[in-house]
Amino acid sequence: MALRHLLIPAMLALTFPALAAERTVVLDIDNMYCATCPYIVRQALLGVDGVKNVSVSLDDSTATVVFDDDTTGPDLLTAATTDAGYPARARP
Repeated sequence: MALRHLLIPAMLALTFPALAAERTVVLDIDNMYCATCPYIVRQALLGVDGVKNVSVSLDDSTATVVFDDDTTGPDLLTAATTDAGYPARARP
């Protein structure tokens, strides 16, 4: 009887893997001066595995990124924008 009580939760854990936590970060972006810049930054961020949504503001020089924190993080996001020519820093 006790074995059944242990086995059922273990089987459920295998059947329903833990859901990744969704997180949002705001990046301060350098070198955005023209209307094309936000598009390039957005495409660079969407190319990172785990990114769910990106909103880029030319006026504020920011990008708001929603991502799966089991797959990516602020370091990979800022590396992607930097590689595209737009250095970035995550806000605390």
